[in-house]
Amino acid sequence: MAEAKAMGGEATGPLKGVRILDMTSVVNGAYGVQILADQGADVIKIEDPGSGRGDGGDVMRWAGHLPEGAPRGMGPIFLTINRNKRSVVLDLKSETGKRALNELIRACDVLATSVRYDGMKRLGLAYEDVAAIRPDIVYVHAAGYGSDGPYAGEPAYDDLIQSASGMADILPRTDGNPTPRILPTLVADKVSGLFFSQAVTAALLHREKTGEGQFVEVPMFECVTSFLLVEHLYDNTFQPPTGQWGYQRVINPNRKPFKTKDGWIGLLPYTDKQWDQFFDAAGFGAAVKADPRFADYATRAKHTHELYGMIEQAAATKTTQEWLDILKPLSIPVVRTNGLAELPDDPHLKAVGFFQEHEHPEVGTYRQMRAPVRFSKTPSNIRRHPPKLGEHTAEVLAELGIAADH
Repeated sequence: MAEAKAMGGEATGPLKGVRILDMTSVVNGAYGVQILADQGADVIKIEDPGSGRGDGGDVMRWAGHLPEGAPRGMGPIFLTINRNKRSVVLDLKSETGKRALNELIRACDVLATSVRYDGMKRLGLAYEDVAAIRPDIVYVHAAGYGSDGPYAGEPAYDDLIQSASGMADILPRTDGNPTPRILPTLVADKVSGLFFSQAVTAALLHREKTGEGQFVEVPMFECVTSFLLVEHLYDNTFQPPTGQWGYQRVINPNRKPFKTKDGWIGLLPYTDKQWDQFFDAAGFGAAVKADPRFADYATRAKHTHELYGMIEQAAATKTTQEWLDILKPLSIPVVRTNGLAELPDDPHLKAVGFFQEHEHPEVGTYRQMRAPVRFSKTPSNIRRHPPKLGEHTAEVLAELGIAADH
């Protein structure tokens, strides 16, 4: 087990000095804001007190299984997307809570929210309301759907966006089972979170150049559909269409890890040279190399099904390590296929310090993934544990000279 890293220290990332008022929850916005927190932003997470029966704050606090003796509200997914944030509990339906929030708005550069916009309006927190308090605020709203379309204001979750965006149509196009299926990862939430973090930094750059704040809408439906159709618009890019929806190579049912004698590998020769070398290494002989179906990229693209079948046939003849030893010196793209439980022992991830262990005074030892993007001059860092509900209320309000009873 790796030695637990000490917590603390100052922000070192490129967003040091930027303060974000975070009214996001669940995964989408919370993930996007954590990226900014890792990059140095001071993030103040606003949470509701709930009923007082342990149901307050971000709903992701309550998902998952905690270690024995750990305080409630520190669920595993919450821990992976809420580090480097300070939690402040405010009752925004009370006058004192509203006054405290207004003071926080004055002190913040960015307001990030995933609350439905009608809800923000009811709280008196529409963009116009917030800009009246801080005119140069960057107000970024994680919406389900764009505000100028018929779905505007409707609730949106990962399952719904995968269904609406065409994402659930990808597996049927791959395996022939016509039942639409949701991909078993929160891809819509996380992709939208990436768009969200990029939108914040772009708006901050505009403010740096002009002094202007602005309202930014980041709609999940449009973000995920745009992400999906990069390759799957395919022949429907042209009007009239020249062929099918879906990039053929990607929706091929044989595009998968390949079974070896003792495990699985990911293997993809790509260039003409790599395919020639792979055919030699796999023992297919001169006839296959001379086959006009495989002569160049354009012809191979029409025969990916056959090529993947040939890789599958060849992969089974050697062990995983034998294939790695043969193909890596030839620069043919190949990797060992990992199961989730094997990732902490992956030699590359170990070498780059991808997994880090931290010691929380009440939760105990927990694992985090370090920020994957590396800045040579302004590195991201992990300096705060994911917060307990309301852990920093008194601290943050004291910084602003506000009494803590809100």
